[in-house]
Amino acid sequence: MTAPDAAGLRRRTQDLLAAHPPATTGRTEFLKARFDAGLAWVHYPAGLGGLDAPRSLQPVVDAELAAAGAPDNDPRRIGIGLGMAAPTILGYGTDEQKQRFLRPLWVGEEVWCQLFSEPGAGSDLAALGTRAVRDGEDWVVDGQKVWTSSAHLARWAILIARTDPDQPKHRGISYFICDMTDPGVEVRPLRQITGEAEFNEVFLTGVRIPDSRRLGPVGEGWKVARTTLMNERVSIGGARIPREGGMIGPVARTWRARPELRTHDLHQRLLTLWVEAEVARLTGTRLSQQLVAGQPGPEGSGMKLAFARLNQEISSLEVELLGQEGLLYSEWTMRRPELVDFTGRDAGYRYLRSKGNSIEGGTSEVLLNIVAERVLGLPVEPRNDKDVAWKDLAR
Repeated sequence: MTAPDAAGLRRRTQDLLAAHPPATTGRTEFLKARFDAGLAWVHYPAGLGGLDAPRSLQPVVDAELAAAGAPDNDPRRIGIGLGMAAPTILGYGTDEQKQRFLRPLWVGEEVWCQLFSEPGAGSDLAALGTRAVRDGEDWVVDGQKVWTSSAHLARWAILIARTDPDQPKHRGISYFICDMTDPGVEVRPLRQITGEAEFNEVFLTGVRIPDSRRLGPVGEGWKVARTTLMNERVSIGGARIPREGGMIGPVARTWRARPELRTHDLHQRLLTLWVEAEVARLTGTRLSQQLVAGQPGPEGSGMKLAFARLNQEISSLEVELLGQEGLLYSEWTMRRPELVDFTGRDAGYRYLRSKGNSIEGGTSEVLLNIVAERVLGLPVEPRNDKDVAWKDLAR
């Protein structure tokens, strides 16, 4: 089948709208019909929500649907599934796995989370100690994961675990899909500096995962995980946003509305950060266009670096601009939100929440190494544990 062009996609979208009018069609029913029509993510293969069309044509579909008032799949709520699980399943999953997971993932019927980081393996993720031991057609998993966004909402998780402790740390890992409702999975909230508990710690005790839910070959989970991590950094730092979207928007609006708060020094700092935010936005747009040609590369790490630094500097400027008002905080009520909202609530929330941006999705220190080695071509940092069996590493 020949991939459709822009005109062909418009016709397909209009056919979808005619057969399933948004005003009289239930939200889930409409989203399923959109997926089945190949208009979910047009660059995916036919039969998996796409039409093998260029990724650059997705905005054609989105614009037609938005103009008709069609519902979306609430991408902020299911961002881990869309941005991390889906491309990994597409790249490494079996045909059965793709058919089983991609449709309910995109529609939003099933929320996903990411079981990667551990208390002793955060920045050095490959040092993870969660074990998966083969038992017939199953793997029995024991360990602890941490900083798991949406674990309290998720049905499924992407999980990496150590399957061969005799191998060096990067080579003895396998990648699985974990059912969060299975016996032995325990989710506990982690209350953050903001007062919320959007993160969780997850304890895995004798959790049985069928081998049919393994992604990629045994022992090659690190290779699979790198696909997930690169997509994660693109989804965090390379998201397409409008001008003055993100953190710069609230502080710019405050500046315009509150002239009594202005000083020359704050004006200069705001101008500098506004320009840097706009440069980062345009760079993110260019990066998303580059993805049309293939898989994300290390450039996503550079975007995520800029995202973290700018968020922290902009939110700090906003608190300073507001003076005493910036010291106020709306509430500390413990809650477990459904959405991770970097710009929600008040200036105090933004200031505190942004502190995590340089840790989550890869610490800034680790990302600096990635950019240095894989983008700038600088010498690789010496790694003395590269060829040492994981079981022999000092811990």
